[in-house]
Parts: sequence; C-alpha cells; structure tokens
Amino acid sequence: MAKSPSHEFGQIVGTVLEMAVEPFLRELAAKHGLYLDVKGPRAARRGRSKVTWLDQYDNAHDLDFVLERNGSDEQQGTPVAFIETAWRRYTKHSRNKAQEIHGAVAPIREKYRAAAPLAGVVLAGEFTADSLLQLERLGFQLLHISYAHVVVAFARYGIDASSDETTPDAEFIRKIATWKQLPAARRKQLAADLANCDRRAVRDFITVIESAITRFVERVRVLPLHGEVRELNCIANAVDFVSRYREQARVGGFMKYEIEIRYSNGDKVLAEFSGKGVAVDFLKSYQDHFKPG
Repeated sequence: MAKSPSHEFGQIVGTVLEMAVEPFLRELAAKHGLYLDVKGPRAARRGRSKVTWLDQYDNAHDLDFVLERNGSDEQQGTPVAFIETAWRRYTKHSRNKAQEIHGAVAPIREKYRAAAPLAGVVLAGEFTADSLLQLERLGFQLLHISYAHVVVAFARYGIDASSDETTPDAEFIRKIATWKQLPAARRKQLAADLANCDRRAVRDFITVIESAITRFVERVRVLPLHGEVRELNCIANAVDFVSRYREQARVGGFMKYEIEIRYSNGDKVLAEFSGKGVAVDFLKSYQDHFKPG
C-alpha cells in the first residue's frame, strides 16, 4: 500500500530530526573514544542497515543511536547511552509513541543493566505533558523541540512544515517536492538549524549524556545476608514476626550478597548474587570505572 503524502512528509521531518541529532553524538563519541552505532552498513550487524540490538531473550529491537564503549564496525560494544528520536504532529499520538520508545529501549537496557546505560530521547512536535512525564518516570532524559521551532526551521528553506487535519494531500505533495529539490548541503544545514533552535536545551541535554559517559564508580556497598527467609500469609503475621524478632540473636547460614554500585553522577546499579564467584566477577567488571586516584 502506498504511503499517504502526509505520512511521507512526517517521515521527512523525522529524518531531519535524526540528522540534527547525529552530529553532536558523533562529536561526543570522538571526544570520549566511543563508537556510535547509527543506521547504515555495519559488519557487526551482518549486513543489517538498521540499528538492531537483541534483548536477553534474543528478540530484536530497532533503535536510532547507541553510544558504545569498546565497539567497532566489526564488534558490538557495551552500550553507554541509547538515544531515540521521534516526531509527532498531534498530541493524540504522543502517549502511544512514548510507550513505543520505552518498549524498544527497556528490554535492551535491562540486558545491559550492569552497565547502567543512559536512556535519552529527542522529541519534536506536539507531545502532551503527561507523555513527557511518563518518559521521565521511566528513566528517560528528554530534549523536546517544539512544533513552532520545527516550522520556523523548515520555513528558512522554503518548506511550510505547518499542517492540520484539513491540509489536502496536494499541499503535502508540494512540501515533499520542495524537500526533494533541496541539495544535500542545504538539507544538512536545515538539520543544523533545527538542532540550534534552542541552544540552551540542546547544551543541557548533551551535558547529561556526557555526564553518563564520563562518570566513575564512587562507592561500592556490599551486604552479605544471613538467616532464614520467613514467608507469612498476612501483614498482621509479618508485623508480629518483625516485632518479636531478636536482632541480637545468632542467625542461620549465608543467603546472598546484595551489591550496590554508586556512580559519580548519581546513577546506581543494584545486584544480588547467591554465590561468591559470580559476585566477584561482577565486581571485577567495574575495576576500570572506579574513582581516579
């Protein structure tokens, strides 16, 4: 089925948004010795052009950008940050898009939970306050470019990006034709103008990403737990058990290690291990990220 002109123009705005984001991510990658996974050929993806990552159950998820430590064209590294982008013209679609973004990133982030990668999203257009709050509560760092900024950026290049539900297909076709006539250099400049439309917000977003890139382990908290687990059938019995528990009494055998890794930027990783070997291996994986000096 052929795409509608309005849908095709929406894809163009989405492409420009990706073009706006990619340069500052490349700059961060070069500055900090990271690999930026973007759409296009990569040997590590075995010919796939999409940024496809597998979760712990081997389900594939398509992403927009991933900053990796120790990554290369041939080898997938450890994710430091996932950055998604999304354009929406109408707020009625914003909550669904927020859920879609979370559904793509969350399983991959869970797989690499020990690395505590940052999740970021660059949104453009109309999004409800509830949808933005939803993403923030799910742990995403946000950069929101308003619909008005999108319209202004495109207007500089002769494209009227404004529309509503009564806009005829013929008008969208004219917008698409004007875009297709733009030379590559002008398209690139349009994307740069969009990225610079709110320099302070973009700078703050980059600072948050850089904080995640440059963070180090500041403190490690290890709690060996001993004793016997009590399973009680109601709250009243649980209250009675805690009230009567003799805290100074001898306890039973070893249960597990609870480990908390605290980073300099406030991030935390929590893990539990029933055996010494896996706990030691987990701790050793953070050896190179401890506080300098």
